[in-house]
Formats: sequence, structure tokens, C-alpha cells
Amino acid sequence: MQVRLRKILLPAILLIALLSGPCAGAQESTYKFDFGGQVGMSGYIGDASSSIFAHPGISGGLSFRYLHDVRWSLRTLLNARTISGNTADMDDVLPGFASYSFKATVFDLQERAEFNFFPYGIGETYKRLRRWTPYLALGVGMSLSSGEGETNLGFCVPMSFGFKYKAKPRLNLGLEFTMTKVFSDHMDGPLSDLHQIKSSFGRNTDWYSDITFSLTYEFGERCATCHYVD
Repeated sequence: MQVRLRKILLPAILLIALLSGPCAGAQESTYKFDFGGQVGMSGYIGDASSSIFAHPGISGGLSFRYLHDVRWSLRTLLNARTISGNTADMDDVLPGFASYSFKATVFDLQERAEFNFFPYGIGETYKRLRRWTPYLALGVGMSLSSGEGETNLGFCVPMSFGFKYKAKPRLNLGLEFTMTKVFSDHMDGPLSDLHQIKSSFGRNTDWYSDITFSLTYEFGERCATCHYVD
């Protein structure tokens, strides 16, 4: 499991490092923070579903960013989503031709490092800022699932790709796709090891996904004037 995890996480980390370049942190953003929310659609892959959006749910949450500079930010998210699945919709045949279904609500608290492909912002031409940029994010967090009469907690790793657009100097629109790996086989309630095979990273631990639209507002203006005293 650890080897397969490295195969997923290492390419993402290396890509962020390569794209950041030597000047990634050379220019501060105008504001220190932004706050807002996101809504969208959720999906699930696990014991009762082999397709991400076979049983779409509803996703939403709150977002807080520390804007380190025009390329990098640190983002905290508190999310909630509904997930569901039904083995009757899968091509797999379970032992004894059994059939299982579930519904659950998943909450998570995430901390992500976020990298903008382009210097993001609005300003003078010489700053070479862009009002739009794709971005990548990688983080860690904890997920809590409640459903089918059970509550389960698991460590999670969210991996995101998104697009930002600065509608106004302090107002940002975003569209994001996130896959979250949970190191637990119980986000889908009591379902576990339905195929009666040894637990594996891909098969018997759970994933969920979100496609969300976000709206955030920046605040905490940085001092833009240097006062020189002779």
C-alpha cells in the first residue's frame, strides 16, 4: 500500500516543485487572506461503486486561505458531502450473488498547499499578473463518515486540480475537481471486503470526489508603501 501511495503522491509533488520555478515566492499578493465557500457534486469509489459519479451526491463547505504570494497559498477547508452506492449497479459479481447498498454523510477537515501555474492577481503591467490561472493542490486531513448506524474516522489525502478567475480585485471565482483518498474501509458504513480478498490500496479502501464551484473574498491588505528614513 505504501509503494502505491508513493506512486500517486510523488509525481504530484515533483510537478508542483518543477512548475514553481526559482521565482515562485518573489512577489507578494495584495491581500493576506481570502474566505468563502463552495458547492457542487460529490462522488464515491469503494466497495459499493466502481465509478466515481455512478451515484452523485451534494457537496459543500467553507474555505480559508493564507495567500503567501501570487503563486503559493495555504488553504484550510471544512467540507460536508453525501455519498451512496449500490453493488447491484456494478459489473462485479459478489460471492453468493450478494447485493449491498448504503447512504452516508462524510465530513472532513483538510489542510492543503496550493500552487498557481501563473502569477495570480490584478495589478500594473510590469508585475505580469494574470486574472486567471490553473492550480494544483495537495494536502492532508481527517474524514468522518456517518451512516448506516455507524460513525467512522479516517486519515485522508486530498489531491486537486482547479481553475481560478479574479472577477474583481478582491473577488475570486473557482472551479475545482478533488479526489480524496481515505485510509479507511468504512466511509461507506459497515461494508468491508465484500470480495473476500485481502485488503488492498485500490480495492478495499475508500475514495470520494468533489466537483465544486467556489466564491471567495480577499481581506487583510498588505502595506504597499515602503517608508524610507534617511
